[in-house]
Amino acid sequence: MDFKIRAGTKDDCKDMSRMIKELAVFEKKLDEVKTSHEGFTVVGYALYYYTFSTWKGRAMYMEDLYVMEEFRGKGIGKGLMSKVAEMGKKNQCVRLQFSVMDWNTPAREFYAAKGARDITEKDGWHFIRFEGQEFDDLAKSAPKD
Repeated sequence: MDFKIRAGTKDDCKDMSRMIKELAVFEKKLDEVKTSHEGFTVVGYALYYYTFSTWKGRAMYMEDLYVMEEFRGKGIGKGLMSKVAEMGKKNQCVRLQFSVMDWNTPAREFYAAKGARDITEKDGWHFIRFEGQEFDDLAKSAPKD
């Protein structure tokens, strides 16, 4: 199958919004999605941003990697992830990091087959989150200037 990996544009927003909802359905979290658009021409996306490791330096975090179900197994996911890694290397990043649901065995196997390692079990790292009221409460407890 022929496909093209390219940087997203604002014209892709409706397709990305649709796929974000599809991903949320897959992860059983649709009620948490607050964005919307309809229609599509894009069949997959990777959403990433730059972070920084105090021990290693500049890094990337891949928030989402998604390919529509009917287009999976055709190299699109690998192409997207490889393009993100290429962007990271061009920007002097030392690693690409992301999280995956514990029950999503196909994704975990896909990443492992490409050389990723699960640092939760090996290194003992856990992702921690503040949101909602707890996030509000934390912000309100900040020392005053």
